[in-house]
Amino acid sequence: MDLVSRSVSQGLAGQRPGSPVDAVRRIVGQPARDPFAAALAIRARTDGLVLGDVDDALTSGALVRTWAMRGALHVVAAADAAWLVALLGPRAAADLRDRRHALGLDDTRVAHGAKVLAESCVVPRTRAELLADLAESGMALDDTRAFAQLVVFTALTGQIVRVADVGGEPTFARAETCVEEEAVLLDRLASRYLAGYGPATWEDFAAWSGLPTGKAKSAFGRQYPPAAPPEPARTVRLLGPSDAYLLGYGSRVFVVPSGFEERVEQEGVVQPLVVVDGGTVGTWGMEGGVVQVAPFAILPRGVGALLRAEVGELGRFLGVELVLQERA
Repeated sequence: MDLVSRSVSQGLAGQRPGSPVDAVRRIVGQPARDPFAAALAIRARTDGLVLGDVDDALTSGALVRTWAMRGALHVVAAADAAWLVALLGPRAAADLRDRRHALGLDDTRVAHGAKVLAESCVVPRTRAELLADLAESGMALDDTRAFAQLVVFTALTGQIVRVADVGGEPTFARAETCVEEEAVLLDRLASRYLAGYGPATWEDFAAWSGLPTGKAKSAFGRQYPPAAPPEPARTVRLLGPSDAYLLGYGSRVFVVPSGFEERVEQEGVVQPLVVVDGGTVGTWGMEGGVVQVAPFAILPRGVGALLRAEVGELGRFLGVELVLQERA
Protein backbone atom coordinates (compact mmCIF):
# COMPACT_ATOMS: atom_id res chain seq x y z
CA MET A 1 0.00 0.00 0.00
CA ASP A 2 1.34 3.43 -0.97
CA LEU A 3 1.33 5.21 2.37
CA VAL A 4 2.91 8.37 0.96
CA SER A 5 0.02 8.76 -1.48
CA ARG A 6 -2.43 8.20 1.34
CA SER A 7 -0.79 10.88 3.46
CA VAL A 8 -0.98 13.30 0.53
CA SER A 9 -4.66 12.48 -0.05
CA GLN A 10 -5.32 13.09 3.63
CA GLY A 11 -3.60 16.47 3.53
CA LEU A 12 -0.84 15.34 5.89
CA ALA A 13 1.88 15.75 3.27
CA GLY A 14 2.40 18.01 0.29
CA GLN A 15 0.53 21.28 -0.02
CA ARG A 16 -1.82 21.98 2.89
CA PRO A 17 -4.67 24.51 2.98
CA GLY A 18 -4.90 27.45 5.35
CA SER A 19 -8.54 26.91 6.23
CA PRO A 20 -10.03 24.61 8.90
CA VAL A 21 -13.07 24.01 6.68
CA ASP A 22 -10.93 22.94 3.71
CA ALA A 23 -8.95 20.57 5.92
CA VAL A 24 -12.09 18.93 7.29
CA ARG A 25 -13.79 18.70 3.90
CA ARG A 26 -10.72 16.96 2.50
CA ILE A 27 -11.27 14.00 4.85
CA VAL A 28 -15.10 14.46 4.88
CA GLY A 29 -15.12 14.53 8.68
CA GLN A 30 -12.86 14.10 11.69
CA PRO A 31 -13.98 12.12 14.77
CA ALA A 32 -14.87 14.73 17.37
CA ARG A 33 -15.73 12.99 20.60
CA ASP A 34 -12.69 14.85 21.95
CA PRO A 35 -12.80 18.44 20.60
CA PHE A 36 -9.10 19.04 21.30
CA ALA A 37 -8.16 15.91 19.37
CA ALA A 38 -10.26 17.17 16.45
CA ALA A 39 -8.40 20.48 16.58
CA LEU A 40 -5.08 18.61 16.47
CA ALA A 41 -6.26 16.72 13.39
CA ILE A 42 -7.10 20.00 11.67
CA ARG A 43 -3.72 21.45 12.65
CA ALA A 44 -1.86 18.54 11.07
CA ARG A 45 -3.68 19.17 7.77
CA THR A 46 -3.32 22.96 7.56
CA ASP A 47 -0.54 25.48 7.33
CA GLY A 48 -0.19 28.59 9.46
CA LEU A 49 -3.27 28.26 11.64
CA VAL A 50 -3.62 28.70 15.39
CA LEU A 51 -6.09 27.05 17.74
CA GLY A 52 -8.27 30.15 17.73
CA ASP A 53 -8.86 29.71 13.99
CA VAL A 54 -10.45 26.33 14.63
CA ASP A 55 -12.56 27.78 17.44
CA ASP A 56 -13.64 30.62 15.13
CA ALA A 57 -14.76 28.14 12.45
CA LEU A 58 -16.96 26.39 15.02
CA THR A 59 -18.28 29.63 16.50
CA SER A 60 -19.16 31.01 13.07
CA GLY A 61 -20.99 27.82 12.15
CA ALA A 62 -18.70 27.00 9.23
CA LEU A 63 -17.91 23.76 11.07
CA VAL A 64 -20.46 21.79 13.07
CA ARG A 65 -20.50 18.49 14.94
CA THR A 66 -22.93 15.72 14.16
CA TRP A 67 -23.21 11.95 14.15
CA ALA A 68 -22.34 10.66 10.70
CA MET A 69 -19.82 7.99 9.66
CA ARG A 70 -20.41 4.78 11.65
CA GLY A 71 -22.92 6.73 13.75
CA ALA A 72 -20.00 8.44 15.54
CA LEU A 73 -19.68 12.12 16.39
CA HIS A 74 -17.63 13.98 13.77
CA VAL A 75 -16.76 17.57 13.01
CA VAL A 76 -17.83 18.30 9.44
CA ALA A 77 -18.25 21.31 7.21
CA ALA A 78 -21.68 22.85 7.72
CA ALA A 79 -22.28 22.52 3.98
CA ASP A 80 -21.80 18.72 4.23
CA ALA A 81 -23.76 17.97 7.39
CA ALA A 82 -27.25 17.59 5.93
CA TRP A 83 -26.41 15.20 3.10
CA LEU A 84 -24.05 13.09 5.21
CA VAL A 85 -26.72 12.59 7.85
CA ALA A 86 -29.43 11.96 5.26
CA LEU A 87 -27.33 9.13 3.80
CA LEU A 88 -25.78 7.61 6.93
CA GLY A 89 -28.08 8.61 9.78
CA PRO A 90 -31.15 6.38 9.39
CA ARG A 91 -29.19 3.12 9.50
CA ALA A 92 -27.14 4.25 12.49
CA ALA A 93 -30.29 5.41 14.32
CA ALA A 94 -31.92 2.03 13.73
CA ASP A 95 -28.84 0.21 15.03
CA LEU A 96 -29.16 2.11 18.33
CA ARG A 97 -32.83 1.23 18.89
CA ASP A 98 -32.13 -1.51 21.44
CA ARG A 99 -29.86 0.80 23.42
CA ARG A 100 -32.59 3.45 23.56
CA HIS A 101 -35.14 0.87 24.69
CA ALA A 102 -32.79 -0.35 27.44
CA LEU A 103 -32.73 3.22 28.76
CA GLY A 104 -36.51 3.46 28.88
CA LEU A 105 -36.92 5.27 25.58
CA ASP A 106 -39.51 3.36 23.61
CA ASP A 107 -40.34 4.51 20.08
CA THR A 108 -43.24 6.70 21.22
CA ARG A 109 -41.12 8.56 23.79
CA VAL A 110 -38.29 8.94 21.30
CA ALA A 111 -40.62 10.44 18.69
CA HIS A 112 -42.04 12.86 21.25
CA GLY A 113 -38.63 13.82 22.62
CA ALA A 114 -37.10 14.34 19.19
CA LYS A 115 -40.00 16.60 18.22
CA VAL A 116 -39.45 18.70 21.36
CA LEU A 117 -35.71 19.00 20.73
CA ALA A 118 -36.14 19.91 17.07
CA GLU A 119 -38.75 22.58 17.82
CA SER A 120 -36.65 24.00 20.67
CA CYS A 121 -33.55 24.24 18.49
CA VAL A 122 -35.04 26.78 16.12
CA VAL A 123 -32.64 28.95 18.09
CA PRO A 124 -29.46 27.46 19.61
CA ARG A 125 -30.21 25.73 22.90
CA THR A 126 -27.85 24.40 25.56
CA ARG A 127 -28.07 20.99 27.11
CA ALA A 128 -29.62 22.45 30.29
CA GLU A 129 -32.21 24.36 28.27
CA LEU A 130 -33.16 21.27 26.29
CA LEU A 131 -33.56 19.23 29.46
CA ALA A 132 -35.86 21.94 30.79
CA ASP A 133 -37.83 21.95 27.53
CA LEU A 134 -38.28 18.18 27.74
CA ALA A 135 -39.42 18.39 31.36
CA GLU A 136 -41.93 21.09 30.46
CA SER A 137 -43.32 18.81 27.75
CA GLY A 138 -43.89 16.09 30.34
CA MET A 139 -40.75 14.08 29.53
CA ALA A 140 -38.29 14.71 32.33
CA LEU A 141 -35.02 12.78 31.84
CA ASP A 142 -32.86 12.27 34.91
CA ASP A 143 -30.59 9.74 33.21
CA THR A 144 -27.85 11.54 31.26
CA ARG A 145 -27.39 8.45 29.09
CA ALA A 146 -31.03 8.58 28.02
CA PHE A 147 -30.74 12.26 27.15
CA ALA A 148 -27.56 11.59 25.17
CA GLN A 149 -29.26 8.83 23.19
CA LEU A 150 -32.23 11.08 22.48
CA VAL A 151 -29.89 13.79 21.19
CA VAL A 152 -28.03 11.28 19.01
CA PHE A 153 -31.30 10.00 17.53
CA THR A 154 -32.53 13.51 16.81
CA ALA A 155 -29.24 14.35 15.10
CA LEU A 156 -29.08 11.09 13.14
CA THR A 157 -32.58 11.73 11.82
CA GLY A 158 -31.42 15.08 10.46
CA GLN A 159 -33.19 17.39 12.88
CA ILE A 160 -30.40 19.00 14.97
CA VAL A 161 -26.64 19.50 14.91
CA ARG A 162 -24.20 20.38 17.65
CA VAL A 163 -22.79 23.89 17.28
CA ALA A 164 -20.23 25.87 19.28
CA ASP A 165 -20.58 25.30 23.02
CA VAL A 166 -22.05 28.13 25.08
CA GLY A 167 -20.38 28.64 28.44
CA GLY A 168 -18.67 25.30 28.06
CA GLU A 169 -22.02 23.52 27.73
CA PRO A 170 -23.03 21.40 24.70
CA THR A 171 -25.27 23.48 22.44
CA PHE A 172 -27.50 22.43 19.57
CA ALA A 173 -29.30 24.10 16.66
CA ARG A 174 -31.85 23.13 14.02
CA ALA A 175 -30.33 21.21 11.12
CA GLU A 176 -30.83 21.87 7.45
CA THR A 177 -32.61 19.20 5.43
CA CYS A 178 -31.48 17.29 2.37
CA VAL A 179 -33.85 15.99 -0.33
CA GLU A 180 -31.32 14.55 -2.80
CA GLU A 181 -31.67 10.95 -3.95
CA GLU A 182 -29.69 8.24 -2.20
CA ALA A 183 -27.86 7.18 -5.37
CA VAL A 184 -26.53 10.72 -5.82
CA LEU A 185 -25.39 10.85 -2.20
CA LEU A 186 -23.72 7.42 -2.38
CA ASP A 187 -21.70 8.44 -5.43
CA ARG A 188 -20.75 11.73 -3.79
CA LEU A 189 -19.56 10.04 -0.62
CA ALA A 190 -17.56 7.41 -2.49
CA SER A 191 -15.92 10.08 -4.64
CA ARG A 192 -15.07 12.24 -1.64
CA TYR A 193 -13.72 9.22 0.24
CA LEU A 194 -11.43 8.19 -2.60
CA ALA A 195 -10.13 11.75 -2.96
CA GLY A 196 -9.37 12.05 0.75
CA TYR A 197 -8.31 8.50 1.65
CA GLY A 198 -7.06 6.88 -1.55
CA PRO A 199 -5.57 4.55 -2.44
CA ALA A 200 -8.23 2.48 -0.70
CA THR A 201 -10.59 -0.43 -1.33
CA TRP A 202 -14.37 -0.70 -1.16
CA GLU A 203 -13.90 -2.70 2.05
CA ASP A 204 -12.09 0.33 3.53
CA PHE A 205 -14.96 2.54 2.36
CA ALA A 206 -17.55 0.30 4.00
CA ALA A 207 -15.64 0.13 7.29
CA TRP A 208 -15.12 3.89 7.40
CA SER A 209 -18.64 4.90 6.41
CA GLY A 210 -20.72 2.23 8.13
CA LEU A 211 -22.65 1.62 4.91
CA PRO A 212 -23.97 -1.89 4.15
CA THR A 213 -21.60 -3.97 2.08
CA GLY A 214 -23.73 -3.99 -1.07
CA LYS A 215 -24.23 -0.22 -1.18
CA ALA A 216 -20.60 0.51 -0.40
CA LYS A 217 -19.31 -1.87 -3.06
CA SER A 218 -21.72 -0.61 -5.71
CA ALA A 219 -20.98 3.08 -5.10
CA PHE A 220 -17.24 2.51 -4.90
CA GLY A 221 -17.26 0.60 -8.17
CA ARG A 222 -18.68 3.60 -10.01
CA GLN A 223 -15.75 5.80 -8.97
CA TYR A 224 -12.31 6.20 -10.48
CA PRO A 225 -9.25 6.45 -8.24
CA PRO A 226 -7.56 9.86 -8.29
CA ALA A 227 -4.33 10.31 -10.16
CA ALA A 228 -1.21 9.50 -8.15
CA PRO A 229 -0.05 12.67 -6.37
CA PRO A 230 3.49 13.94 -6.83
CA GLU A 231 6.04 12.60 -4.36
CA PRO A 232 6.37 15.10 -1.49
CA ALA A 233 9.46 15.83 0.55
CA ARG A 234 9.92 13.73 3.68
CA THR A 235 7.13 14.64 6.06
CA VAL A 236 6.75 14.27 9.82
CA ARG A 237 3.40 14.86 11.53
CA LEU A 238 2.21 14.65 15.12
CA LEU A 239 -1.33 13.28 14.97
CA GLY A 240 -3.73 13.60 17.90
CA PRO A 241 -5.84 10.79 19.39
CA SER A 242 -8.34 9.03 17.11
CA ASP A 243 -7.13 10.80 13.99
CA ALA A 244 -9.02 10.08 10.76
CA TYR A 245 -5.83 8.71 9.24
CA LEU A 246 -5.98 5.69 11.56
CA LEU A 247 -9.78 5.37 11.59
CA GLY A 248 -10.37 5.73 7.86
CA TYR A 249 -9.64 2.19 6.71
CA GLY A 250 -10.70 -1.37 7.33
CA SER A 251 -7.25 -2.37 8.57
CA ARG A 252 -4.21 -0.65 10.07
CA VAL A 253 -1.82 -3.41 9.12
CA PHE A 254 -0.13 -1.25 6.49
CA VAL A 255 0.39 1.79 8.68
CA VAL A 256 1.18 0.22 12.08
CA PRO A 257 4.34 -1.91 12.40
CA SER A 258 3.71 -5.49 13.47
CA GLY A 259 3.96 -5.94 17.22
CA PHE A 260 3.03 -2.36 18.10
CA GLU A 261 -0.75 -2.58 17.80
CA GLU A 262 -1.26 -2.47 21.57
CA ARG A 263 0.77 0.73 21.84
CA VAL A 264 -1.24 2.33 19.05
CA GLU A 265 -4.66 1.49 20.47
CA GLN A 266 -5.28 1.38 24.21
CA GLU A 267 -8.70 0.84 25.81
CA GLY A 268 -10.36 1.43 22.46
CA VAL A 269 -8.66 4.78 21.82
CA VAL A 270 -6.07 5.32 19.09
CA GLN A 271 -3.16 7.10 20.75
CA PRO A 272 -1.41 10.27 19.52
CA LEU A 273 1.03 9.08 16.87
CA VAL A 274 4.20 10.21 15.16
CA VAL A 275 3.84 9.65 11.41
CA VAL A 276 6.74 9.75 8.97
CA ASP A 277 5.91 9.57 5.26
CA GLY A 278 2.56 7.97 6.08
CA GLY A 279 3.87 5.29 8.44
CA THR A 280 3.63 5.37 12.23
CA VAL A 281 7.01 5.36 13.98
CA GLY A 282 5.99 6.06 17.58
CA THR A 283 3.57 7.60 20.04
CA TRP A 284 3.72 10.96 21.77
CA GLY A 285 2.23 12.87 24.65
CA MET A 286 2.39 16.36 26.06
CA GLU A 287 2.87 17.40 29.66
CA GLY A 288 3.45 21.01 30.54
CA GLY A 289 5.76 22.41 27.90
CA VAL A 290 7.32 19.06 27.01
CA VAL A 291 6.39 16.83 24.08
CA GLN A 292 7.51 13.32 24.90
CA VAL A 293 8.02 10.99 21.94
CA ALA A 294 8.29 7.22 22.37
CA PRO A 295 9.61 5.79 19.06
CA PHE A 296 9.00 2.18 18.10
CA ALA A 297 12.62 1.94 16.92
CA ILE A 298 15.56 4.17 16.09
CA LEU A 299 14.18 7.01 13.99
CA PRO A 300 15.33 7.20 10.37
CA ARG A 301 18.14 9.60 9.49
CA GLY A 302 16.99 13.21 9.20
CA VAL A 303 13.71 12.66 11.03
CA GLY A 304 14.96 14.21 14.28
CA ALA A 305 15.28 17.69 12.81
CA LEU A 306 11.87 17.45 11.13
CA LEU A 307 10.33 16.23 14.37
CA ARG A 308 11.73 19.20 16.27
CA ALA A 309 10.28 21.51 13.62
CA GLU A 310 6.90 19.78 13.93
CA VAL A 311 6.98 20.23 17.71
CA GLY A 312 7.69 23.91 17.10
CA GLU A 313 4.68 24.12 14.77
CA LEU A 314 2.48 22.45 17.36
CA GLY A 315 3.63 24.97 19.95
CA ARG A 316 2.90 27.86 17.60
CA PHE A 317 -0.59 26.46 16.95
CA LEU A 318 -1.28 26.16 20.68
CA GLY A 319 0.39 29.46 21.56
CA VAL A 320 2.90 27.86 23.94
CA GLU A 321 6.60 27.09 23.85
CA LEU A 322 7.25 23.37 23.54
CA VAL A 323 10.41 21.31 23.74
CA LEU A 324 10.99 17.79 22.47
CA GLN A 325 11.99 14.92 24.73
CA GLU A 326 12.57 11.42 23.36
CA ARG A 327 11.96 8.48 25.65
CA ALA A 328 12.43 4.77 25.31
